[in-house]
Amino acid sequence: MKIKKQILITLMIISIFISTLIYTNPVQATNSTATNSTSPTPNFTVSAEGAILIDSKTGKVLYGKNENEKLYPASTTKILTAILAIEHCNPTDKITASYDAVMSLPSGYANAAIQPGETLTFQELLDMFLIHSANEIGTILAEHISGSVENFAILMNQKVASLGCKNTHFTNPSGIHDVEHYSTPYDMSLIAQYCMKNETFRNTVSKVSCTIEPTDKYERRYFRNTNELINPSSNYYYEYAIGTKTGYTSQAKRCLIATASKDNLELITVILGDQPTMDDSRYRDTIKMFEYGFSNYKTQQIATKNNIIEEIIVDGATKDTENLSLLLKDDLIALMPKNMTSANLNPTIKLNELIEAPVSEGTVLGKITYTIEGIEYSSDLIASHSVEAFDLKTTLMQIALALFVLFILSKMFLSKKKTKKRNYKNKKYNSKKRMNYKKSNDSIYKF
Repeated sequence: MKIKKQILITLMIISIFISTLIYTNPVQATNSTATNSTSPTPNFTVSAEGAILIDSKTGKVLYGKNENEKLYPASTTKILTAILAIEHCNPTDKITASYDAVMSLPSGYANAAIQPGETLTFQELLDMFLIHSANEIGTILAEHISGSVENFAILMNQKVASLGCKNTHFTNPSGIHDVEHYSTPYDMSLIAQYCMKNETFRNTVSKVSCTIEPTDKYERRYFRNTNELINPSSNYYYEYAIGTKTGYTSQAKRCLIATASKDNLELITVILGDQPTMDDSRYRDTIKMFEYGFSNYKTQQIATKNNIIEEIIVDGATKDTENLSLLLKDDLIALMPKNMTSANLNPTIKLNELIEAPVSEGTVLGKITYTIEGIEYSSDLIASHSVEAFDLKTTLMQIALALFVLFILSKMFLSKKKTKKRNYKNKKYNSKKRMNYKKSNDSIYKF
């Protein structure tokens, strides 16, 4: 009975041990709210019909005036044509101007004196298109890519729709006036934001000037950028400006899309429908918007790659590997008002519903999100090390073997004890028997 009791106690201990090995630690999401801050208030006015200021990286609107009103974009249209051409052509491609592309340009629109049948590289055409705003090049590129202006306009409208533009419709590649050719400051900022991600586009719009070497049909050409913000000799020069595109027609009035960068913060402005003035107010108002943005906003790293974000116990893991750290996969850099600090930011952490062994190092197990003034900044959470699975079948077999060995040892112990006891009884019995035999003999001698 004592041996059976010992076996039962052993089984109970082993059961408790198994339960600790396969215990599931519940994983829950940590919810939070973004830190409150006081958003800056614009202290300036813009004279144009519509204007906008956005952060180039996040697209956050920092200032707007009639930003969703449909207006004529004039030659700022060219940034979309340029990015489509960049995506469809190589810089060294040779492109020949057709007679129709050159001769169909209405009078009064800027041109680069391209001759019918003249062949230039794509990069040369791109330079003249974005720097000098040569309108015939829009048609040359449209024909080269889509066969006609009409087909290229379809491509343009498909592209703007994919970028999220909801109030834009284009009919031609250069911004030649058409009542059905319109956009909004907000939509044009989305297009500019997309364009500025492309290095070829960025490099081209940042050029102060360009020189086109002579061809067999025309002499050397030299053009200065129409964007006065990047011209050091201009009264409107702005040291942080890095380009983008001007526009003008009598119906659209003066337009300007501009980009500036300072202290790791890149801003994009759009002005549409600015009345012509002697001092060109589109530049003055653009600089006002830039200064407002740089004075009131900053970019700041709010979380660092490989920082430990969460500690969990993985279900079904071995004891040696079940404790797992979740690490931040990427650095997180956020746009925030300068009066806000990152110290009190509270993220939202969402882990996968089922996290169980085995887990490989670097596996994505969740996501962390910081929300600052409506903009979300997120990164995956990854496993710090590999987690080995607890093999229940093998462990049970090992336990069964241990129990069997314990049982055999117990039997051996019991058998040995019984043998010892039996030998003791036999020894005692034989001793008593000898004593009786001796007494019997002694009695015989007495007679």
